[in-house]
Amino acid sequence: MDMSVTVGAAGGEPQRAKAEAKTIARGANSSDLDAWLEKVEALGELKRITAEVDPDLEAATITYLVGGEKSPALLFENIKGHPGHRALYNMIGCNLSRFCLMIGEQPVDHPLKAVQILQQKLGRKMPPKEISADQAICNQNVVEGDDIDIRIFPAQRMWPLDGGMYLGTGDAVVTKDPETGRINVGTYRMMIKGPREVGVYTSPGKDATIDREKWWKMGKPMPIAAAYGIDPLLFLVAATSLPKTECEYEYYSGINGAPIEVFTSELTGLPLPARAEIVLEGFLYPDETFAEGPFGEFTGYYGRPSGATPFMRVERVRYRDNPTLTCALMADTAANEAGLFWAALRSAGIWADLQKLGVPGIKGVWSIPEAAGWGITVVSIKQMYAGHAPQVMALAAQCTAGAYFGKYVIVVDDDVDPTNVNQVLWAMATRSRPAQSIDILRETWSTYLDPSLNPPEIRPWGSKCLINACMDYRFIKTFSKRTKLSKEAYENVVARWQELGLSGSPPVISVFEDEKSAGSVS
Repeated sequence: MDMSVTVGAAGGEPQRAKAEAKTIARGANSSDLDAWLEKVEALGELKRITAEVDPDLEAATITYLVGGEKSPALLFENIKGHPGHRALYNMIGCNLSRFCLMIGEQPVDHPLKAVQILQQKLGRKMPPKEISADQAICNQNVVEGDDIDIRIFPAQRMWPLDGGMYLGTGDAVVTKDPETGRINVGTYRMMIKGPREVGVYTSPGKDATIDREKWWKMGKPMPIAAAYGIDPLLFLVAATSLPKTECEYEYYSGINGAPIEVFTSELTGLPLPARAEIVLEGFLYPDETFAEGPFGEFTGYYGRPSGATPFMRVERVRYRDNPTLTCALMADTAANEAGLFWAALRSAGIWADLQKLGVPGIKGVWSIPEAAGWGITVVSIKQMYAGHAPQVMALAAQCTAGAYFGKYVIVVDDDVDPTNVNQVLWAMATRSRPAQSIDILRETWSTYLDPSLNPPEIRPWGSKCLINACMDYRFIKTFSKRTKLSKEAYENVVARWQELGLSGSPPVISVFEDEKSAGSVS
């Protein structure tokens, strides 16, 4: 039976239409992902893998094994069972230079510089640019109705106990609030159910979940689209918790410095990213669910399997010739695809929120990438008044950018680099007082993906530990003086680094001894 669906521009009731496959006039034969990969390759950070690789476990295993801090982006060009298709893994990983390329900047030498750039860019939103559908690269091929088989794309199984093949990991999923018209772009895991059916797992409280419930309450299916083969910057904003009343397209455009190009689908009424390489469109219907999962998640543990995950009935597939599927390996420590960019975005968001709240003295904010990107946030401050550090702890833990999931907030003095885990641990060991320096916030916003909370039913509610690793402000003037290098001696050693036969570059040091006050050690 023909199941093709057409709706008006407003995304109203679906209507029957004849299934057909057709080719639409080409736009420029280059995607945003192509342009980004050219820059990555110019940096020497793209590894093309031409040997045949199986999308069932093998590609993810390769990615995990090479997923250290300086690992390259991996472009699999010969995917078993999928001739003419490619898959991109480890887009960013924990590589700072590729993160900088993602946000349209030249590589920098310190994570906080990238965070400050991103923070500034997050404040300059701009609307997307509407173009005609025939200019969209994803419309090189359009397939509808019963001719659709989404299994032509190289969906991945990443971990041995994953419940199936996942088409959606490095994706951008587009939904709309039927009451306000606000467009949301999010990242959600999408397991294939059948040739025209793909799951859409969304956690409670996420924007797509809220949108879906509103559509269903109105007695209507929710229009939905999913894009793959996307600019990594679109993945970044889609995979980040941004204000629920605002559209991620505007953040993308602001960071990019130019509007994202979109075209409006006459099928779903949704604005679709024109430079994506693959786009699926369809609807989520009430009471149509299936047993999805489990899935190896960003925590390094399997997310719970679900017997009630909605799935998209795919009514239209758009794709460029020889498309690339963007894939995001969720894993423990540095192999987690989202670790670094979640860390940078969370850091920039918390830093901006603290400034908006009028909190002075913030010198740096960093969420540790290896701690699942979200788990541990460190804030460096110049203490200026009694209660300053506890104030920062509480606000950083519950501001808009910091409220979701994060478990630990650590505040350190301005002589500690928040991106240097060694320095942070040193400050915790020498400046915090366990009996006085630790506070707990209870019943905070958590996630079903937190394996530490049991039984699973309690997982939407979590807790946060706030650690004051600053010098006690009451005694800050007489607090024991830390050892610091002489600036003159440091600069002399840096100048002689190669002469001394030392490898690599000398560490960057910014805190030095005030030698005028020598002799006042307490």
